[in-house]
Amino acid sequence: MRTILITGATSGLGRFLARRLAAPGVRVIVHGRDPARLRETVAEVTELGGQAEGVLADLSGLRAVEAMADELVERFDRLDALVNNAGIGYGRPGAGRQESEDGVELRFAVNYLAGFHLTRRLLPLLRVGAPARVVNVASAGQHPVDFDDPMLIRGYSARRAYGQSKLAQIMFTFDLAEELAGEGVRVNALHPATLMDTGMVGEAGIAPVSSLEEGGAATLRLVNDLGGVTGRYFDGSRDSRADPQAYDPKARARLRALSDELVRAALG
Repeated sequence: MRTILITGATSGLGRFLARRLAAPGVRVIVHGRDPARLRETVAEVTELGGQAEGVLADLSGLRAVEAMADELVERFDRLDALVNNAGIGYGRPGAGRQESEDGVELRFAVNYLAGFHLTRRLLPLLRVGAPARVVNVASAGQHPVDFDDPMLIRGYSARRAYGQSKLAQIMFTFDLAEELAGEGVRVNALHPATLMDTGMVGEAGIAPVSSLEEGGAATLRLVNDLGGVTGRYFDGSRDSRADPQAYDPKARARLRALSDELVRAALG
C-alpha cells in the first residue's frame, strides 16, 4: 500500500490533495491541528474510496513537531511521499510580527522550520519507501534570508517574512536533494499556483486569481510523476528558477546551521 503524508491537510490545497489521492491501495495520512476538521477530512477521504488516518499537531512549536514525528515512526513502517504543505500566509492586514512558542519568527517557524525538522525525522521511513518523494509547497513570492537578522527583529513585514520562509523551503529542498542523491528519495519544491482560492488568501484580504484545481494538479504531478527528477523548483508544472540565494552553497550551509541551532535550542 502506498502511504502519503500531507501536512496541513484539513483545508485549502492540502484537503484538495487528500481528496484527490483517495483511491484503493493508497493510505493518506491527514495532518491537521483542529480535531473536528481532522475527523471530517479523514471521513471524506474514506468515503471517496481511500484509506485515511489522522495525526493531530500544531506545527508552530518544535516540541509538537517532534512528538508528531515520534508518533508517525511508531505507527507506520514506511512513507512513499511526504507533502510539506502546512503554512501560514501574510495574515490579516496590519498584523504585526509574531513569534512561535520557541521564540522563532512565526512564518519561519511554521512554513519552513517545522517541515525541515519533520522531514529529517522521517527520513528513515522515506528511505524504506524508496523510490519516495518529498514535495515542499513553496511560493514564487521569495525573499533572501537575512542571516544578520533572520528573525526579522528589524524592518519586519509579513510579506518579507513569508517570502523568506518560502525561499528557506527551496534552499532546504536543494540541500536535501544533494544529501539523498542515489538513495531513491526525490526532493522537489514548487509554487503551485498564484493566489489560489484558499482561506489563507482570503484572510489577507486578497482576491484569488487561481483555482485549487490548478495548484493541485501541479502538486500531484510531483507526488505521482517525474521519475528520477530531484532538486528542482517548479512554477506550476514548469521547471523554473528560484531566487539566486537558493543556488549559493554557502547560504544553504548557513541556513542549515541556523536551522540545526534553532531545533537544538527548542528541544534541548
